[in-house]
Amino acid sequence: MATETKAKTIETKGKTITIASVIDVVGALATDSLSGEVYFMDTNKANGSTGQGTKNLKTVVEKGDRLVWTVIFLECEAYAAIDEIIIDKNYCEPEKKTYEGTDVSYWSGTVKKDVKFVPYTIKFKVGTRAESIPTASPLYLVGKDA
Repeated sequence: MATETKAKTIETKGKTITIASVIDVVGALATDSLSGEVYFMDTNKANGSTGQGTKNLKTVVEKGDRLVWTVIFLECEAYAAIDEIIIDKNYCEPEKKTYEGTDVSYWSGTVKKDVKFVPYTIKFKVGTRAESIPTASPLYLVGKDA
């Protein structure tokens, strides 16, 4: 029983922060770029995240926080999904997951240690395009004291 309690304490130490990408798929396919076609927001604005609704999101995180990356696309008959998250694995190692009983994917990772300023890039599969498209500028995980 004591072991179960300890494991649960460790598991729930950090908070869950969702980072949502909003993509104009038609625009991205037309320009072959995500520049001006993708915007980001997270659920941690109250704790200091900045750049909500822009391409320059800076998400404030602490060691132990669970990050969940999702995609929303503007056109209902379009397709977009995260293909890869490129980040220093010393800080976070995101993994692709799917919602149970569906083929809808998201990415999740836990912040391994306190950060000051860690840039990362997201690559998206967009429409039927064979190659994934990376974000035009980096996003950031930022420590509370940065």
